[in-house]
Formats: sequence, structure tokens, C-alpha cells
Amino acid sequence: MTPPAAASVSRHWSRRPTKQLLDLRFKDLALSIDGTWVAQCVERLYEELALKGLTLRPHVWLSEEWFSPTGVPGVAIPFYLAHPRLTQLEREIMFEAEGATREACMKLLRHEAGHAVQHAFGIERKRRWQRAFGRSSDPYPEYYRPNPGSKRFVQHLDGWYAQSHPDEDFAETFAVWLRPRSGWRKRYATWPRALAKLQVVDELMGELAGMAPRNRRRGKPYAIVRLRRTLREHYDEKRARYAGVYSQAYDANLRRVFGADDARAGDPGAAGFIRKHRRELRELVCEWTGEHQFTVDQLLKEMTSRCVELEVRTSKPVERLKLDFAVFLTAQTAATLHRGPGWHQL
Repeated sequence: MTPPAAASVSRHWSRRPTKQLLDLRFKDLALSIDGTWVAQCVERLYEELALKGLTLRPHVWLSEEWFSPTGVPGVAIPFYLAHPRLTQLEREIMFEAEGATREACMKLLRHEAGHAVQHAFGIERKRRWQRAFGRSSDPYPEYYRPNPGSKRFVQHLDGWYAQSHPDEDFAETFAVWLRPRSGWRKRYATWPRALAKLQVVDELMGELAGMAPRNRRRGKPYAIVRLRRTLREHYDEKRARYAGVYSQAYDANLRRVFGADDARAGDPGAAGFIRKHRRELRELVCEWTGEHQFTVDQLLKEMTSRCVELEVRTSKPVERLKLDFAVFLTAQTAATLHRGPGWHQL
């Protein structure tokens, strides 16, 4: 699915090369959701909430990421969705732009609306909520290892996100319940634990129908209109957060796999090789290891990012490189299985 057409407003910075664009501060971008395709998605969310009898209309604002802050019944939307040049920049640096199609945006809005409902009404304190989802006060794990075969959780966002924390379990279940014509009763009829959670959400939302939110705070934490940090600072931090901790041995082996020491300036980039052959390599390693594609895909993202950071180029023939890289990726997958994400000592 291709990204929807963005607002036709032309901005003076939109034609700047990436290096200059990254030096701008967030507050100087003068971005707004109004008049964009994202605003249409927000209106659609409001319509879906109204169809369910809920009076809450989560306020929205532009920030650095998707989130609904604790204690605030609203939703932060990432800045890069407000202008096509910034969406392009996000893809250029992070290789993907989360929520950059109408379908993906609606999925995320429904999920974040679940958090907003929780913040607006405090339903996590109800015994029924806790029996179904657990304790909201439980700390978020540093990482989680999902069970792709589990039928205890609904499947909405990628990565089996419902399995990460009780709050995410509720938000994912709410999103499935909210989506029009989702057919959740039929779809989850053979998943008794997940169906029971959907029925709890259905009962709780029925009780909230027509009720005014208890919490009406209109705060907008980390709104970009007040952020003085630059786009460069944002992306340096974001890439470091997602890249994990890399050892010298890992970097040396990555360069060795690609034959980087023998590469010349005109040789192909290693990151481009991974992007081009990603699906083939992922399927091969999944077959060798029996691991689910989610884990392997995360490792491929990290490797691509690291190759960009190190400016790795390759001097090997493609078929030889496929085999060498697949062996390296298999070893990394095995290390992840034994020691968890972020392990880069091979």
C-alpha cells in the first residue's frame, strides 16, 4: 500500500539536503497535523469511538514517537507523518516509517486510543481488568521474547506486542475490539483466552458508554513545538537506542563477512545488499534455526543500521556473500536465543 497524499503546503526546509535538514530544531519546523492525511485518520478514529458509544476523543499532538503518556488521555503522533520530506527522512535513516500508510496509521491510533481510554477512566484498577490482563503496575521488561504460537493474546501490531506487558495486552485487545467489522467473536472463537479478554473489553466499554472521562487533562508532553533539540540529535539518539551495544569483535566479523577490508570506494554498500536480499536470507536462516522470522528480522535491521554506521562496503561475489552472511546471521540468531536481544559479541 502506498503512502497517502500529504498536505500540499510547501515549506522552505523541505528542499534542503539531508545534512542541512538534520541541523534544524524541531520547534523551527512549524509543523501541524491540521490539513494533513493524518488529521483525517484522527477523525476516523473519533467516528469509531462514537460508534461504540464512547465519549472520549483523545487529543493529539506531534512529538518524536507514537505514545500515550501515563495520566494523559491523549495520543502523541510522530512528527515525520506531518510532511512527506520528513517521512522520506525517517525511511532514509531508520529504513522504515512506522504508521506511514492510512492502514498502518489507523492500527496505531486504535492501539494508542486503548491507552488513552485506560488513562481517562482508570479501568486498570478494576478486578475484572486485572484478572484478564494482569497488573498495570508491573515494570516493563527490557526486552521480551514472544511466543508466536500463543493463543492467549490477540494479534494486532507486529511482533506480538500484546505479550510485552499488561497495558499493551489491553491496548492491543481494545484495538481489535474497536476496529469496525473486525469479526472478533468469530476470528478468536478457537482462542478461548484471547476471546475472554475481548469479552471483558466489550463489557467494560459497554459500562463506559455515554460516560464522561474522569481524567480530562489536555497536556501534550514532548510536543515538538517546544523541543529545542535538532533532528540530528533525535536520530543519533534513536539509532543508538535501537542499535544495541556492539563489540569490536562483532564489528570486525561484520566487516570480514563482507570482505570490507578489500573493498574500494566504488564497491556496493553492505546495507544495500542486506535490504535487497533480506527476505531470502531471513527465510533461509529461519529454516536452519527453527526460529521465528520476527527475531531474525530484528537482527537484520540491526545489521543494516550498523553497516550504515560503519560505512561497510563489500568486495565479494553475491552468491559467496549470501552464504557467508547467512552463516553469520545464523550464529547471531543462536546468540540471541541464548542470551537475549542486544548480544553482539560474535
